[in-house]
Amino acid sequence: MTAQPPIFATLGCRLNAYETEAMKTLAEGAGVEGAVVVNTCAVTAEAVRKARQEIRRLRRENPEAKLIVTGCAAQTEPETFAGMAEVDLVVGNAEKMEPATWARLGPDFVGETERVQVDDIMSVTETAGHLIDGFGTRSRAYVQVQNGCDHRCTFCIIPYGRGNSRSVPAGVVVDQIKRLVDKGFNEVVLTGVDLTSWGTDLPGEPRLGDLVMRILRLVPDLNRLRISSIDSIEADENLMLAIATEPRLMPHLHLSLQHGDDLILKRMKRRHLRDDAIAFCEEARKLRPGITFGADIIAGFPTETDAHFENSLKLVEDCDLTWLHVFPYSAREGTPATRIPQKVNGTIIKDRAARLREAGDAAVIRHLTAQVGQTHAVLMENPRMGRTEHFAEVVFDNDQTEGDIVSATIKGFANGQLVA
Repeated sequence: MTAQPPIFATLGCRLNAYETEAMKTLAEGAGVEGAVVVNTCAVTAEAVRKARQEIRRLRRENPEAKLIVTGCAAQTEPETFAGMAEVDLVVGNAEKMEPATWARLGPDFVGETERVQVDDIMSVTETAGHLIDGFGTRSRAYVQVQNGCDHRCTFCIIPYGRGNSRSVPAGVVVDQIKRLVDKGFNEVVLTGVDLTSWGTDLPGEPRLGDLVMRILRLVPDLNRLRISSIDSIEADENLMLAIATEPRLMPHLHLSLQHGDDLILKRMKRRHLRDDAIAFCEEARKLRPGITFGADIIAGFPTETDAHFENSLKLVEDCDLTWLHVFPYSAREGTPATRIPQKVNGTIIKDRAARLREAGDAAVIRHLTAQVGQTHAVLMENPRMGRTEHFAEVVFDNDQTEGDIVSATIKGFANGQLVA
């Protein structure tokens, strides 16, 4: 009988997808067969509901498989998944990165005495040794340089799923990126849970900007470096210097803003005010004209009035945001925000989220319109589609080589994509 390799299902963020690739490598090395692994997300109650739904679907399709649940939701509420008849094993976020976990699930697997293997994530002090040489397409690789978060925003469950902030040493990061470049990757994206806290737990407390400058200096053959979501209030001097002086650092930043009103930001326990966000965007744009910004914004946080919401809506224009990730607020059990009286009903939350998305769509159209007639260096993600330096999608009417960076003159746009 032919051995069945494990089936992996990933829910949630890019970091989860990265870690799924690492788990695949660990499972393959341990000879794991006939298993289904669900890597869950805990960011909202809806994410947990979707995880349960996915588990039931996979069990129906794979009735004889060992079904293993891991990820942030498994870490924050293991009892929820242990109570599901479909689940054989619940594994924590730290345990899923340990070779010993997968070794126990290898060919000699006869069943676990402990159905729940979830330890205290807050006791984890080092990043797991699961760096992998490439993830995603042939064109772009993701490198996890940080995990966990030391902040305690009132709406967020993620620190309880990921633990406290811990960083991958700069030398390890540089060595991995060198390997990726040697394998032909033209672009590397630095990822983490709270990326701008990178280095706070390392000797000398280096900052993210120090890491960026070091990568660009020591890996001269790297064509493009991106950084994923950052907390703008924690942007350091060297990061701003890199934005100003390093053309290989892509002119696109995704900002964790969450709201545009000072009172709501205070109730969220954010570390910046509205004017801080605007000042950062203005400064970055002076240093790098044409830079684009994405942002996370929550609609309908408890006690959000019409006036508070209008400040969020206006932030799209005041910061000149282009790519919005809009999240309708939903109470997340275990977070302090659930204790704040919810004075915004679901219909209003949905409406406000829709208005934010409309503002985001209009911002995208403005950006795309401004690109017509411009020439861009486009990294090809597949033979007919790539992305500009500013992260806009570009479609071609003839095949290009996946992974190449091609020069393209923009002749128009349609369906949210540039046409070259």
